Formats: sequence, structure tokens, C-alpha cells
Amino acid sequence: MKKVIRIAVLLLVFLMAASIVFAGGNKQASGGKTNRVGISMPTQSTERWVLEGNEMVKQLQALGYQTVLQFAEDNVGQQISQIENMLNRGIDVLIVCPIDGGALDNVMKKVVDAKVLIIAYDRLLTDTHNVDYYMTFDSIAIGGLMGSYIVDKLGLAQGKGPFNIELFAGSLDDNNTEMYFEGAMSYIRPYIESGKLVVRSGQTTLNQCATLEWDAMRAQARMDNILTAFYTNQTLHAVLSPYDGLSLGIISSLKAVGYGSANRPWPIITGQDAELPSVKSILAGEQTQTVLLDLFSLAGGAVKLADEFMKGRAITVINWPDKINNGVKTVPAFAINAISVDKDNIIREAVRVGLYTEAEMRN
Repeated sequence: MKKVIRIAVLLLVFLMAASIVFAGGNKQASGGKTNRVGISMPTQSTERWVLEGNEMVKQLQALGYQTVLQFAEDNVGQQISQIENMLNRGIDVLIVCPIDGGALDNVMKKVVDAKVLIIAYDRLLTDTHNVDYYMTFDSIAIGGLMGSYIVDKLGLAQGKGPFNIELFAGSLDDNNTEMYFEGAMSYIRPYIESGKLVVRSGQTTLNQCATLEWDAMRAQARMDNILTAFYTNQTLHAVLSPYDGLSLGIISSLKAVGYGSANRPWPIITGQDAELPSVKSILAGEQTQTVLLDLFSLAGGAVKLADEFMKGRAITVINWPDKINNGVKTVPAFAINAISVDKDNIIREAVRVGLYTEAEMRN
């Protein structure tokens, strides 16, 4: 895991260097026929997609490009229609964060035929040849930050336990879901096998723990069922959650049966994205941890790649072959590291990366 993190840091340094030249793709810029970049994001209901979409628009327009930013509201058909509309308007580059990474092959073929560069953004386009680059975070390392946090806070390496834990995962149509889960389980699984961590529901596989569409209400309903069936006379000590939205749903379920009181203290609850409601929840002592993503660096990386392509410069890419095979090809990719935060460092780190002001987090 340390090796993976070091690789991610080196890639970030490489990416942000002023003299960087990207290459390795099989396309050449079309001469800036429209000078326009299309940005297709999955939904406005998740805070980070709005922040990153707007940041890419801001940076691209500062470089003199026109932009088309659209949100598909977690509807694959709507995302396909929006991308087709972008093609009709004319674009030179498409930055796409797919709702379902395996469902866009046909429309991506149209994008390729129009000689438009395709940058998959944070979610990989899978089982298709029709993708040029992939900008992402190190998803396995992110999962590892969650799993290792639970291990550290429970003192499992020091022999403490047994403790009860329940496991949640993201949506199976998101290629990152499996990597988040596996990264976390690489830390957690040995303690389940040794009996120091007990999953009373017995739900330990990815399919059992997955949450369709990353939906908070589904996570809350599943937590309700688990608590009713397995924790009437037992205490839950930890919950692996891969996303802040799910964490808040889980917290609502726990609160309804008395957690957060003197008799039932909050379990350790992980998360990801440092969304503002979860930041406030962490500061209030409810959610325990989240993974803060430097969204502006990721957005900037996609903008940099688009800019280099539009200017017709030669492209050179560092591949990360053990992370980015999409099922049919190895996709040239860049991965950016993330940071584990809790109440001790969340304000400092969120301010440092420009995510929120201290006043926004405390009010």
C-alpha cells in the first residue's frame, strides 16, 4: 500500500509540472474546430460533482475555451442524450464521469467517430475501446485509508477486540466500488478471519454490501434491517462506509435506535468526499472519519490534458497497468492521492486544499 501511495504522489508531481507534455493517445487535435469542451457529470445531488464541474468550466474558460457542462441526475439514458447533444453542438474534447461505466459504449463510438478526445473522469469507461485517458484518484489507497482507520482506532493491531462491525459498499455499476471495498478489506479481512472483528449480519461480500446508485435511503434501510435483526442486544462498534452520503443515512438509522447517547456511543463510521454535511457531522462527534479528495487538482489535471490536446502538442503518458485495465484495453491514466481526515485535522486540510472556509464548516 505504501508503494501504491508513493506511485500516486509521483504521478501527481509529474502531472502538475509546468513543463508537462501528455502523449500516448492515438488522436491528434482537430485544429480547434469548435474550441469547445463538453463536460458530462453524473448528478447535481452529490456536492463534489457540482464543485468539480464548475471548477473545470472556470479553468477552461480562463484558458479561452467554450464549455458545455451538463448533469444527468443519475439517469444513464439522460447522460447518453446529453452527450449526443454536445456532439451536435460541436465539441473537441469530452470529459465524462459515467453513471454506469459499462453502458456508454455506443455513444462513445459516436464521439470517437467525431474525432473528439475522450477523458474518463474519476469513473472509468469499462468494456470499451472508446476512451483515451483516465483522470482519477487512487481508489484502492482510498479504501485502504478507511480500513486502516478502523483498525487503528479500535486498536486491533495491539490485540484489542473482539468488536462488531458492519460493511457497506457503493454501487456495482461504478468501477471504483470494487477497488474501494478491496482496499478497505485488505486491512479489515485479516481481523474478521481471526475473530477480532465480527460481522453479525454475515454480509461480507461485495454483492451483499453494495448500495445501488450510492443511495443514502437504501443504506439507511439496510442498516435498519441489520440493527433490528442482529443488534437488539449487541453493540455495533464500527461501520465501513465508502461515501459520506451513505454515512449520513447510516447515522440516521443508528440515531433512531439510541446511538449517540451515553448508553450507546457512536460507532466508528468512515466516509469519503468530505461533503459539507459530513464535515459538520464529524465536528459534532457523529461521523468519525472521511477521505478528503483534492477535487481541484483532479479537475485541473483533466483541464491540463484537454488543453494540451487542443493545442496539438505531442502526448506522453505514464501508464498504471495494474489499476486501469477497463476490460478490453489498458487506458493511459493519472491517479492523485487523497487524505484521511477526522475531527483533529479536517478543518486544516479542507482549508488547505480550498474546499471550504473555516466559517463554512463551523456554522
